[in-house]
Amino acid sequence: MPGAGDRGKAPARWLGTGLLGLFLLPVSLSLEVSVGKYPTIYAVNGTEILLPCTFSSCIGFRDLQFRWIYNNKTVREIIDGIVKNEKSDPKVTFKDDERITLEGSTKEKKNNISILLRDLEFSDTGKYTCHVKNPKENNLEHNATIFLQVVDQLEEVDNTVTLIILAVVGGVIGLLVFILLLKKLIAFILKKTQEKKKECLVSSSGNDNTDNGLPGSKAEEKPPTKV
Repeated sequence: MPGAGDRGKAPARWLGTGLLGLFLLPVSLSLEVSVGKYPTIYAVNGTEILLPCTFSSCIGFRDLQFRWIYNNKTVREIIDGIVKNEKSDPKVTFKDDERITLEGSTKEKKNNISILLRDLEFSDTGKYTCHVKNPKENNLEHNATIFLQVVDQLEEVDNTVTLIILAVVGGVIGLLVFILLLKKLIAFILKKTQEKKKECLVSSSGNDNTDNGLPGSKAEEKPPTKV
């Protein structure tokens, strides 16, 4: 039988499990921020580029704060704003550069706070961090960083080798298909030829039996002998 000490340990275990669940719950419902699949993007000097950023939260948000931070040799905040709730669009409260515009929307669960940077300069090269803070999740914060490389011109990818490889592979596959079809055609012709030979042999054998008066064949009838 369990002793008094064992009975006392059971509530303690349940309490420990409950506390662990409460600790892990915020993790499962944590705020997430994403800047897309590619950690580095390239843009030509003098053009414009969209720096993507989206966020998600399982329990929603209220008075969500966001900001973009530029980091090259110096760190500076280039834009920040606030989103009241899921039914309102982001509102910019500070902007460091007139070339920057907020392009995102948080309506219809888009949760998009991307920015557009126009008239790019080589000095715009650097890290751009999208930072989000959600008071509804006990001021939980999260961020994601994307690297922008401003270049004189985008390099053209030479696909000659790839096209040659594809052409060779396609030619080999086509040749194999042709060989298989030719093999089947030859097999079909040989089969038909053998069938015709068998028919000829059977017909020839029947004619020989008839001429020799063998059983199963019609022999020439002879007139009866006169006495």
